[in-house]
Amino acid sequence: MASTKFLLLFFILFVCIFSAITQSESSEGPTSDDVDKWCDTVPHSEPCKFFMAKKSFKPKNEFEFRRMAVELALDRALAAQRHAWRWGQRCDSHKERAAWVDCVRLYDHTIILLNQTLQGLTANSSSCTDFDAQTWFSSALTNLDTCKGGSEDMNVTRFLWPHFQFNVSDLISNVLAINQGLIVKEDNYTTSTIHKDYPSWVSHEDRRLLLSSRKLAASKAMFIVAKDHTGHFKTIQAAIDAAARSRLKRRKVIYVRKGIYRENIYVNPYINDIMLVGEGMRNTIVTGSRSVRAGYTTYNSATAGIDGLRFIARDITFRNTAGPSKGQAVALRSSSDLSVYYKCAFIGYQDTLFVHSQRQFYKMCYIYGTIDIIFGNAAVVFQSCIINVRKPIWGQANVITAQGRADPNQNTGIVIHSSRIMANRDLAPQIGSVATYLGRPWQEYSRTVIMKSFLDRLVNPVGWLEWRGNRYVNTLYYAEYRNFGPGSSVRKRVRWGGFHAITNPNAVAQFTVGSFIAGRAWLPATGVPFSAGL
Repeated sequence: MASTKFLLLFFILFVCIFSAITQSESSEGPTSDDVDKWCDTVPHSEPCKFFMAKKSFKPKNEFEFRRMAVELALDRALAAQRHAWRWGQRCDSHKERAAWVDCVRLYDHTIILLNQTLQGLTANSSSCTDFDAQTWFSSALTNLDTCKGGSEDMNVTRFLWPHFQFNVSDLISNVLAINQGLIVKEDNYTTSTIHKDYPSWVSHEDRRLLLSSRKLAASKAMFIVAKDHTGHFKTIQAAIDAAARSRLKRRKVIYVRKGIYRENIYVNPYINDIMLVGEGMRNTIVTGSRSVRAGYTTYNSATAGIDGLRFIARDITFRNTAGPSKGQAVALRSSSDLSVYYKCAFIGYQDTLFVHSQRQFYKMCYIYGTIDIIFGNAAVVFQSCIINVRKPIWGQANVITAQGRADPNQNTGIVIHSSRIMANRDLAPQIGSVATYLGRPWQEYSRTVIMKSFLDRLVNPVGWLEWRGNRYVNTLYYAEYRNFGPGSSVRKRVRWGGFHAITNPNAVAQFTVGSFIAGRAWLPATGVPFSAGL
């Protein structure tokens, strides 16, 4: 009898302990043994469950879950890359080959970004914050969207995209959601805590050079380009390639003397810390004429394509002369993180300036174009710039921005601050017959903010234009704040759920240089003047 009572008491005690443990675990969220519950917290749960189930190690907390999710995305990206290389042998036409080349390059860059983030988070390095990680995850996802977009340009999506897909986009979207949750919890999205120990990557001498006279810049440059044989190189690309081969650990300054350089230049992801200095926007011009109509993807139509980190350009013009009838024709594509463009000009028609990805800052620049003049999915701020809208071909409307944020957790957008939006001389006489809009939503979560800028009378009173119907008008985020000029009135603006006519400065504080691109942490080192706040 005593033995029976003992067994009964033991059983009751066991049940109580087991119940307490179960309740404790359920109150703390998913357990290390229940991967499905972890995956139920992300936007794309099925691929998460499928690939996470193959892992022998189970996450114990959100940080381990994030690391494992990044590893999954990296594994699938590598698998897609290997498959894509083999598939490339089957590209028979020029269009297939053009799209394939872009996708291979974009996957290479995606793998670099995921590796970079994984190493930074694993090492718990202060130079890789959650804000950095969100930028790099956003850029990785943008690369894949661009791969798909290029295959659409060439009309080979069905042929190409399935061989690059491999669930990578879904897995990166999951990582964005996980990391965003950590950012919100730790409240480290503002510049008061971002990058407080960020390394100074521009020396005192480089800062002097950036703001010095052009004559001093020429005397200090290590690589000089001149068409008249007075420099080290006749082409800019030759100087970039030489800078890449050099063993210099500091910034590599390329001085480009007066002239028109008819070439397409490329700074690959392994060439970092390049400074390109010209002799003035009117004097040093890099020009090309590639376009989608001529058989190039939008991505590869760029006269200049910049991928390397911390790129700086000053006193130079990037131009695409394809013309208004040739469709997309990019003057400059920038995917360079922490890049700066100071006193530069970008001249084209459709798709002039491709702010593709990463963090970018433009100061005192001139941008010329017609349709989607500034487009892409970077986190970018234009400050004290002039946007000159040109005359399009008959029957077309002008659109100043086409922002491509495709995921709600991407920390990207186009911000135009203290700038001027005006009609170019060729458009001015025809303002009444050509509609000009501030932007249209290229992707579902498109985000553009225009604040404290002069809007001339060319801006259509409704302000913003739909993209293929009204499907994105409630998910986008478009805002105007304290703009002025004859085109600035918001009384007749669109009545979309995603449009905001803002009067409270606190509502746009997150889009300042200091907050949106953490400018206080890295722009002072460049020597470029900027306003961190409103």
